[in-house]
Amino acid sequence: MGPSAALGDQRASMEVVKDWNGIDQVVLRAPRGASARASLHGGQVISWRNGRGEELLFTSSKAIFRPPKAIRGGIPLCFPQFGNCGSLEQHGFARNRMWVVEDDPPRLRTGESTGCVSVDLLLRPSEEDLKCWPHCFEFRLRVSLGADGDLSMISRIRNVDGKKFTFSFAYHTYLSVSDISEVRIEGLETLDYLDNLCNRERFTEQEDAITFESEVDRVYLGSPDVVAVLDHGKKQTFIIKKEGLPDTVVWNPWEKKSKSIVDFGDDEYKQMLCVDGAAVERPITLRPGEEWTGRLELSAVPSSFCIKNLDPTRSI
Repeated sequence: MGPSAALGDQRASMEVVKDWNGIDQVVLRAPRGASARASLHGGQVISWRNGRGEELLFTSSKAIFRPPKAIRGGIPLCFPQFGNCGSLEQHGFARNRMWVVEDDPPRLRTGESTGCVSVDLLLRPSEEDLKCWPHCFEFRLRVSLGADGDLSMISRIRNVDGKKFTFSFAYHTYLSVSDISEVRIEGLETLDYLDNLCNRERFTEQEDAITFESEVDRVYLGSPDVVAVLDHGKKQTFIIKKEGLPDTVVWNPWEKKSKSIVDFGDDEYKQMLCVDGAAVERPITLRPGEEWTGRLELSAVPSSFCIKNLDPTRSI
């Protein structure tokens, strides 16, 4: 299981290590010092560091790294259900299961492979999964780290059942921020959103940018493929690019709810913000043999960067 590295560049590397519970983690390292770490517990990216070694994802100090509990932080994969909008456990079961490294995955279509070092992970349903969600699928995830430190994830979900099935999905991305009061989101203005704090009632965003003064739990509908999260405290901007994911979820639990979450620190809401590429409002239906692909790319740039400079038509 060797590294998938750029030709002629031996500094990009991949290795498999074990965490303190004996669970395998895959560590990707880019030539300029950036790194990413994915746990086979949940197929979950739990760390993404820039070339200076600074952590860009949030993980709670109270996170539980033992199955079947999901890891509070990083980028959990919500499948086949987002939230509690269905009969399954919160956010589905994919983030609670053990994945495997796939050494010889089916080839990605031209232009889909990104990054100088990558790993391919695979999840198939267990007998217990089929009891609660009776559909056979193959969920393939490619995690890639670019030479410049950008993190990309490509999810491919294939229906290998004899009947169609429907699912919702999200990359539940926990970003690390300086202070939530110093953060704003650009790119979602004027959009309609479903407010989970108001029984999923539909509203229209009235502000020029989203800022935070209380709990927020919204699904922005038909969102653009590029969204920016500006952190004034760190003088840093996260650029979130997505494909195949029509919605954007924004969540911060704020003070009261934080105290009710067992695996979350009382004041940790100040240092995190979830901004998810998602398919929530209109679930995805696959007929037998069909495959769906959803892509996410994250980059961190100086805050002098302006979202208006982005070309929203450029593919990731």
